[in-house]
Amino acid sequence: MGSPAIGIRAPSAWPPIKADDVKDGIVQRPSPNFGPRRSGAQPTLIVLHYTDMPTAEAALCRLCDPSSEVSAHYLVACDGVVTQLVAEEMRAWHAGVGAWAGQTDVNSRSIGIELDNAGNHPFAAAQMSALEVLLARLMKRWNISARGVIGHSDMAPGRKWDPGPHFDWARLARQGLAAPPEGAFTDHVAPETFLDAARQAGYTAPASFETVLSATRLRFAPWRKGPLCAADYRLGERADLGG
Repeated sequence: MGSPAIGIRAPSAWPPIKADDVKDGIVQRPSPNFGPRRSGAQPTLIVLHYTDMPTAEAALCRLCDPSSEVSAHYLVACDGVVTQLVAEEMRAWHAGVGAWAGQTDVNSRSIGIELDNAGNHPFAAAQMSALEVLLARLMKRWNISARGVIGHSDMAPGRKWDPGPHFDWARLARQGLAAPPEGAFTDHVAPETFLDAARQAGYTAPASFETVLSATRLRFAPWRKGPLCAADYRLGERADLGG
C-alpha cells in the first residue's frame, strides 16, 4: 500500500519519499535512537504523547537526531500520515522516568506514539482516525488491553502533561481503544482514599496528592476544577499491579 505516501512533502532534511519507503501504508524513517528491551520485556503498554513542536517535520528531525537521545516508535502527523521510526520489538526512548501499575522502565514495556500537536489545540480528525487504526493494530498484535493505552502524563504525573487536555480520550474509549472512566463513587472523600484508588488504577509513580489529582483529571475530566470530589474516583479499570 504505497499510495498513501504519494505527494507527501518530506522534511528538508530527508530525501523525497519513495514507494520503497512505505510499508503497509506507513512511512519508514529509521531513527538511530533505540536499544534492546531490557530483561526480555515485551510491550504491554502504549504511551501517547504530543510533540510540542511547530510541525511534524520538525518533530521527525528531532526524533531522528542522535544528539537528542529521544525517539518514539511512531509519529502521527496532523494530516494522518503515520511514520515509523523504531521497530516495535526494540526499546524507543520516549517515556523517561515514571511508572505505571507498579512497573518502572516504561520504555522497555511500551510502544511510544508521538502526535503532531503543540498541546494547545484539538487534534485533527484525520490524525485521530489514523491513530485509531494504528492503535487497533498494535493492541491486536501485542495483545494490549484498553487499560494499557495511557498518556505520558499518566505514567509521569507532574513531570509530563501530554497528550494534554485537548486529547479526546472519550472517543478512544467508545471504541475500546482506551479505558473509560469507571469505579464507584464514595462517601469517604479524602486524599488518602483517593490516592489508594489512583494507585489501584495504575498511578503508582511517586507524586503528591495534588499532582495525582491533576494528572487523573487531565485524563478523565480535564474540565473539572475545585477540591476533590466523589466523581474523581472514577479512574478507569483496575490495573494489574506488577513489580
